[in-house]
Amino acid sequence: MKLTREEFAAMRRGAEHDLQMSAQMPSVLICAGTGCIAGGAMHIYDNFRKECESRGLQVYVGLHHDNDEEKSLHVKMSGCHGFCEMGPLVHIEPMGIMYIHVKPEDCHEIIERTVLGGEVIDRLTYHLDGVAYPRQEDIPFYKKQQRVVLENCGTSDAEDIEEYIAKGGYAGFERALFEMTDEEACQEIITSGLRGRGGGGFPAGRKWDGARRQKAEKKYIVCNGDEGDPGAFMDRSIMEGNPHSVLEGMMIAGRAAGSDEGYIYVRAEYPLAVARLKTAIEKAEELGLLGEHILGSGFSFRIHVNRGAGAFVCGEGSALTASIEGKRGMPRVKPPRTIEHGLWAQPTVLNNVETFANAALILRRGADWYRSIGTPKSPGTKAFALTGNVVNTGLIEVPMGTTIREVIFDIGGGIPDGKKFKAVQIGG
Repeated sequence: MKLTREEFAAMRRGAEHDLQMSAQMPSVLICAGTGCIAGGAMHIYDNFRKECESRGLQVYVGLHHDNDEEKSLHVKMSGCHGFCEMGPLVHIEPMGIMYIHVKPEDCHEIIERTVLGGEVIDRLTYHLDGVAYPRQEDIPFYKKQQRVVLENCGTSDAEDIEEYIAKGGYAGFERALFEMTDEEACQEIITSGLRGRGGGGFPAGRKWDGARRQKAEKKYIVCNGDEGDPGAFMDRSIMEGNPHSVLEGMMIAGRAAGSDEGYIYVRAEYPLAVARLKTAIEKAEELGLLGEHILGSGFSFRIHVNRGAGAFVCGEGSALTASIEGKRGMPRVKPPRTIEHGLWAQPTVLNNVETFANAALILRRGADWYRSIGTPKSPGTKAFALTGNVVNTGLIEVPMGTTIREVIFDIGGGIPDGKKFKAVQIGG
């Protein structure tokens, strides 16, 4: 099914309607990030389905359902909710309840008392200093966060392209494709102030525009998903929980820089991320969002997934491109820069996962919206993996300019057992 732009617009309207209808139904979202899966999330998912079947409840996985809401229940596997210290996590909508440390044997009680009875199970809620926090939005861990890139990771089915589209997905790419020139798309990213989230902090729009200006018949877009730093899992969670945002950002970069081919380089230790990216690519291709003459335009783009072999050095750009080429992953001296001489000696835009996911949101919501978050010199948010000797470990996202004190004490809950803070290591 290769959609035209008009057919895609009709599909979006249908998906938005289905999302509104499904929002009125009870939904159970099981965190299916790697951490919660390791804690037994898939057993919890299976038990919820069995409980529903035994009660004659119709289980819906996608957005489509009939009107018999009293006998219907959405059961979804979402991406990472972030509160990893408390996993496995289960979220109940539309009540907004989050249950922590859920076990497979708790499913019966959750269905009975919460989903059908509207009652909160106190022992499964988060408690702090004697206070219960049944609703996720009230938990102090989430209060100081601003989840932008991670917004859909814990609230959507990671493998449902229609849900992504219903929440505005691919609207930024559609805008770049039909309403902007390549130069205007680059300028939007420049105006937003987005800086590379892989660590270098180079202005992403300038990089894209530099590649756009190169005179070459072939150019490449490369996404660096080789997240090798110990304890870091930001990119992994985005690829697992919202893979279409990564694809969309790469497609926008392709349109802006004049490329028709992209590669995502993912470390082999991330099998779930690889699987969900491949599923996302397959579903985008089925709709004609990837491939030849996308949405009836003259623009074509394809994306491939490459798995690394565990070499830490391949997180460096030139070593990464060498690895994709089948060579030993060894960094090379610069200049020339990657935008001039990258993959197979062609101009290449190379950004990390979080950068591309931000780009998709910027094209959807505009540069002014992005600049309203963070600081004037570094707009936007940054995702962090908060690990080590803090009370609440997990995946967080905060506006740029947030202090270390806020991250460790307000979000992380401070040091266990009231001990003193001594040191922090930022990065790998």
